[in-house]
Amino acid sequence: MICFPNAKINLGLHIVSRRPDGYHDLETIFYPVGMKDALEIVPGGSSVGYRFFQSGIPVGGAVEKNLVIRALHLVSAEKEIPPIDIHLLKKIPTGAGLGGGSSDAAFMLRLLNETFTLGYTREDLLRFAVQLGADCSFFIKNAPSFATGTGDELEPVTVGLDSYFILLVKPDITISTKEAYAMITPRQPEVSLKEIVKRPVSEWKEVMKNDFEIPVFKKYPEIGNIKQQIYDMGAVYAAMSGSGSAVFGIFEREPVWRNLFSRYFVWTSSMKQSHKK
Repeated sequence: MICFPNAKINLGLHIVSRRPDGYHDLETIFYPVGMKDALEIVPGGSSVGYRFFQSGIPVGGAVEKNLVIRALHLVSAEKEIPPIDIHLLKKIPTGAGLGGGSSDAAFMLRLLNETFTLGYTREDLLRFAVQLGADCSFFIKNAPSFATGTGDELEPVTVGLDSYFILLVKPDITISTKEAYAMITPRQPEVSLKEIVKRPVSEWKEVMKNDFEIPVFKKYPEIGNIKQQIYDMGAVYAAMSGSGSAVFGIFEREPVWRNLFSRYFVWTSSMKQSHKK
């Protein structure tokens, strides 16, 4: 069985406090977009527990630390999973703030549940997801959400972006979440993103913020320059997603970007197609 884990963007992001456990409380608006990996499991392909095959964009680190494998281990600790081959085609850039690894993990949980008829409810899958990463829970629901806590407490929000287009640009800069948080001084927002997102998209530029942008742009001016270029193209709203380094723009018309970002990873789509499950 095969599935297609999608990316997400953060329409805005506030880091509100540092917790005693070292993590941070935040508020953000998660929005799913149509950039996708491909994840397939083939039962009976291996005589051992699993074999893992990865292609596409390289992902460093030991296989056992891959979130897909960690998701498998969580489930197999409770349910008997027969030997499987796992194939992951990476198309979502890493170190970009797009949640690709978390999405792969969440979709692996769903895929195992459906393939082997494990009987897990959505609440069960959320229980696993929260153990894998702060935004894994979002990809279980995979719908526009206002998130608080570490990003795992979710409320549905209505965001009217179906008539818009998205352009996403990622430079050859990788920013770790740990690095990004080290540059942040938490603060309480004057107005919650839950209220800001209700305003017309044309007003977001002045009021919707990502707290990571100021320190990240200071350290990596190239990322800030990309955001300005996207606005110069006519975007009604642009922002860095998560802790970066990807920057997206929302346009009323399909953006013409050829020759503007030849050195970068670029992806564009209709927003109407982007948030389908």
